[in-house]
Amino acid sequence: MEKIAVFPGSFDPLTRGHESIIKRALPLFDKIVVAIGVNSSKNYMFSLEQRIDFCKKTFIDSNISIETYEGLTIDFCSKIGARYLLRGLRTSADFEFERGIAQMNSSMNTEIETVFMLAPPELSPVSSTIVRDIIKNGGDVSQFVPKGISF
Repeated sequence: MEKIAVFPGSFDPLTRGHESIIKRALPLFDKIVVAIGVNSSKNYMFSLEQRIDFCKKTFIDSNISIETYEGLTIDFCSKIGARYLLRGLRTSADFEFERGIAQMNSSMNTEIETVFMLAPPELSPVSSTIVRDIIKNGGDVSQFVPKGISF
């Protein structure tokens, strides 16, 4: 059976932290699906098309696909046959938040396992929220986002 992992997020915008987690996880799985969540009640800084483009420019490996989804991530995993959810952790607060989600997901579907990977220390402070704030205020985010992405 093919080992498929889903790495879900809004990627508004994609950061070097996201890129690091996905690239380091590649040897663990046969395929990683970067799943861009769509929530009509959320106000994104970047359009869905832009977020897809960020991911396509960054991940050109044949074992990485870019997809969008609505609804529960666990349902999306079941729909595409993924048995793993990949999540990155930057801080202990991330762990506490992600642990609760992982436990609820496990309650809903025991066949899908959540796998956590730590962000490298130099990328731990980087978040999409902070990157958006820097962009809004005219700062240079080139060191925080993957090469090839510009604003």
